[in-house]
Amino acid sequence: MVSTAPGIGSVHGILRLGNAFCQAQALLTAVELDLFTVLHGGPATEQEIIGRLGLHGRGLRDFLRLLVALGLLEEEEGRYRATAGPDRYLVSGLPGYVGGALLGAKANLYPVWDGLTETLRSGRPRSAADGFAAMLDDPQQLRRYVRMMEGTLRPLIPLLAEAVDWSGYRSVLDVGGCRGGLAGQLVITHSGLAGHVFDLPQMEPLFREHMAELGTAGAVRFHAGDFFRDPLPSADVLILGHILHNWPHRRREELVRKAFQAVNPGGVLLVHDRMLDDERPDIDNLLASLIMALVTEEGSEYTIGELTELAGSAGFASVSHRRLDDNETLVLCRKAGGRPPSRG
Repeated sequence: MVSTAPGIGSVHGILRLGNAFCQAQALLTAVELDLFTVLHGGPATEQEIIGRLGLHGRGLRDFLRLLVALGLLEEEEGRYRATAGPDRYLVSGLPGYVGGALLGAKANLYPVWDGLTETLRSGRPRSAADGFAAMLDDPQQLRRYVRMMEGTLRPLIPLLAEAVDWSGYRSVLDVGGCRGGLAGQLVITHSGLAGHVFDLPQMEPLFREHMAELGTAGAVRFHAGDFFRDPLPSADVLILGHILHNWPHRRREELVRKAFQAVNPGGVLLVHDRMLDDERPDIDNLLASLIMALVTEEGSEYTIGELTELAGSAGFASVSHRRLDDNETLVLCRKAGGRPPSRG
């Protein structure tokens, strides 16, 4: 195992790493202020930014210059504009917007990192055991949670839509699919595909609202239930995305077995997560795994090898994998039997 972390051979590098939370807070503050949306209309001066965002002004110049140093803004003759990345991904209302994920992280994840020391000592998460149940019963918290989940998933949706030859499949079930963002986009991209979402009943009103927005109300169906207590609906393609990392090995095994029973003969189980590589540690994925330790009772990220063993034990005939992006891995678990008839 070798390090992939840059620049910690000097005292300055170590101190910079120890204070990296300050840089993160600068980005989160810019998103919370909706600065990049304001600048999407064109460059603005410091005074114009003060007026548009209703700011006091103290500290703003240093804040804007810090964002320039971080590569988030550019400055020319006293006017600031967003660089290409923030202008594409941090402007409210644009299709690629991931600000919801960052704001959700600020509200839900940023505070729990202060408890990492205690979690390592006790093995206990920082989030209350009943925190998820309480969130489900609070509409405002639930919407914030869903925005965070969708912000994380949004960049993956077009990749998932093209990662599989969907022409031979008639139905897809997204387990834990929230508002149906992935299933909705799949049925839009691949006409004739019947979409299904399985999630807790509290998600159904948000699902119906979102399907109306996408124009897919008749093409995607919601199934309310608990995937540990209730059977999963059958489908040609079943998706477990960012689900298995919430649970320990024994429960992952249970879910993969249930998925095998639900996948039609000749169909496929798709699993995507920030999977771990024992030989080459990935900083982002290891951080994601620690987040699971902080917010779940027994969850963690896992290796491709672990999932391959689980899929084989469950009965899947073959397993393959590929990278979706720099951090996300997609594992395809194929079930033997006649391939589902083509949709023609």
